[in-house]
Amino acid sequence: MRVKSRALAILVAAGVVAGSIAVLSSPSAAAAPGTVVISQVYGGGGNSGAPLTNDYVELFNRSGAPVSLDGWSVQYTSAGGTGNFASNKADLSGTLAPGQYHLVQLAAGSTPSGALPKPDSVGSINLSGTAGKVALVHSSDGLACNGSSAPCSDAQVALLADLVGYGSANYFEGSPAPALTNATGAFRKSGGCADTDDNGADFETAAPAPRNSATAPAPCGGGDPSPSPTGSPTPTPSGTPTPSPTPTVTPTENCDTAPTHRISQVQGSGEASPVEGQAVRVEGVVTGSFQGSGQFGGFYMQAPTPDADPATSEGLFVFSSSPVKTGDRVLVSGKAIEYNGLTEISPSTAVNVCGTGAIKPTEVKLPLEKGVSLERYEGMLVTFDGDLAVSEIYNLGRYGEITLSKGTRLWQPTDRKGVDTEKDARRTILLDDGSNVQNPPTLPYHTGGSDTVRIGDEVKDLTGVLTYGFGGYRVQPTEQVAFKAENPRPAQPAKVGGDVRVASLNTLNWFTTLKSRGATTVVERDRQLAKLVANITTLDPAVAGLMEVERNNDVALNSLVDALNAKAGAGTYKAITHPNPGTDLIQTALIYQPAKVTPIGPARSSSDPIFNRPPLVQTFGKAEGAGETFTVLVNHFKSKGCSDSDGTASGADADQGDGQSCYNAKRVKQAKAVLALIDSLKLTNALVLGDINAYGEEDPIHTFEDAGLTSLSKKYVKKADRYSYVFGGLSGELDHVLTDRSAGKLVTGATIWHVNADEGRFMDYNTEFNPPYLYQPDPFRSSDHDPLLVGLKL
Repeated sequence: MRVKSRALAILVAAGVVAGSIAVLSSPSAAAAPGTVVISQVYGGGGNSGAPLTNDYVELFNRSGAPVSLDGWSVQYTSAGGTGNFASNKADLSGTLAPGQYHLVQLAAGSTPSGALPKPDSVGSINLSGTAGKVALVHSSDGLACNGSSAPCSDAQVALLADLVGYGSANYFEGSPAPALTNATGAFRKSGGCADTDDNGADFETAAPAPRNSATAPAPCGGGDPSPSPTGSPTPTPSGTPTPSPTPTVTPTENCDTAPTHRISQVQGSGEASPVEGQAVRVEGVVTGSFQGSGQFGGFYMQAPTPDADPATSEGLFVFSSSPVKTGDRVLVSGKAIEYNGLTEISPSTAVNVCGTGAIKPTEVKLPLEKGVSLERYEGMLVTFDGDLAVSEIYNLGRYGEITLSKGTRLWQPTDRKGVDTEKDARRTILLDDGSNVQNPPTLPYHTGGSDTVRIGDEVKDLTGVLTYGFGGYRVQPTEQVAFKAENPRPAQPAKVGGDVRVASLNTLNWFTTLKSRGATTVVERDRQLAKLVANITTLDPAVAGLMEVERNNDVALNSLVDALNAKAGAGTYKAITHPNPGTDLIQTALIYQPAKVTPIGPARSSSDPIFNRPPLVQTFGKAEGAGETFTVLVNHFKSKGCSDSDGTASGADADQGDGQSCYNAKRVKQAKAVLALIDSLKLTNALVLGDINAYGEEDPIHTFEDAGLTSLSKKYVKKADRYSYVFGGLSGELDHVLTDRSAGKLVTGATIWHVNADEGRFMDYNTEFNPPYLYQPDPFRSSDHDPLLVGLKL
């Protein structure tokens, strides 16, 4: 059962006050020994010779009580620069048991190598591989100081739970920790327990060996290690010890030794076991053994007869290496604990197999009734009645996870009216694969007739053990899981009619420069190009607006055109040179088929500083000269991310809590600037297209619609198919084509070709981690956004 975070908040607050860091006259800081401390720092991830792809910071609870990290953050600034901690921040959540580690995965370098164990938190901070300053902050607000050129005030220092300055850092505790390399990280001594208020004395360097919440706890005052099933793989890099189940002690108990508790008494009806920390003996039937290589080091057991309280679970996880199999009737002795949100017996001191039995799965209907939690089924064998739709496969290739939802897929609440987020939470469950293996060579699940699973496919009557880990309930299957293709791949886009077709495509960072935003190797670049060519030639647009093309004097753009012409025939496509490509590494772009359309007048753009990726404007007419003309405005608005090279979103651009995320105010200004551009250029038959980074019912789209533009997807695409992007398990449309009134009269149809958003990232051009057998030089997963296609009758 989950531990109440509110009850722990008082302890955490008290610990921070006692361990707050005070600034001295020199650029150093001192602290009383902290509760949660930074135990490892590594900044060489993905650099030349690095053993790991990602930077990371590891945290450790050196106290004797659980500590909640909710509302905390890890922050970073350079060793001696003028930037503040606020510019580089990763938010934290969860609770650390005494002696438990917490792994924060940070930015990846350009040279892939080894993968981290499964992180407990993820951020995008790019640490220096040699010298820097890392702060553990008892706040999710960024600190507007750096300890040197911008000194930290007493109030800011009071928020520091820990500080590590390494290498040539000018802010630290006592003295700086040693400088690092691509092959070394900084380790807090004594497994994380050392804290003398001197970074130089407390830290040493060694090959990076990250530990996460699934690593065996190492309490500073001693205690029982208690690994539990994580529900997701947590491998450890080569050379780092991997926790193994505590060998079962030769039992003094036998099958005649009576139980002391029912399983339901160990679970209790609340959020924490009423007998936590006590020795117990329980009886039940094994419902699932996960003791094999790469699994959880234990098994689940369940009472064959439930008690009278529906709020108490009848299932339990046992951490034990004593061999058992499904159907064994067992009596188990050991300590009842709460570990990483899961009630379990760990370590077990006796496992007696005393016969056989059978457990019928408990039927669970989604959505759950209001006020009912899956906690009452934790550790039990369950069946989810009826069909569940696939809503997210982002981690299918990495951790074997699939998000499922009763009924339809899950929708972004700002994309359409009528989305009930509270009900969506009650109709959702995570399917895991019963394994801790990361990046397996083959996918653990696939849809019948396919090598993969697409979002929208369905599984019927899912059966397995319900468990808890990494902040959510999940099902570990106990029988084969069969998906049916309710969303088969569309080989061609739907017909849109007309005599001229216009497309909008996000190219997913098409770069000819390696090791930048796109491909890291020539092989990857060729694989990416093959997929883009397959996508565009199948769409066969007369005009295509492109996003995320490298801004490098049209080298990337012309390379794409050359590849298209190599497949479609010499001269089939030409590119339009952008007169003002902007300041970002990527730009908007246009290609067209001269046999079908002719550019009229020069390409134009906007000089409004609201854009760092200015729109590209071009008027076209039919190649033979007859008929109407039309003007395309290709856009890529500011993303929803809250921090980037421009700094951290603030003021009106900060997240307002309305579901539109950061920089919504800027996107509205960009929409108004596009409308002003249409007016200033006196454009008619205008098509505003591109990655607007706003969903269908968000302010930027309403700004366009209030000015008289019409969303073609809302008009022509049925609601269930109106999406182009999936994020966080929620589908919605970030990519749009909108027309003015006169252009709307030329439109014969519009569609969204679902070749990307429903496909897993393991299908794309990348070679690291992706199983080789899944790659095909076809349109599928040529990007993470679906292309839009419009028909015009000129």
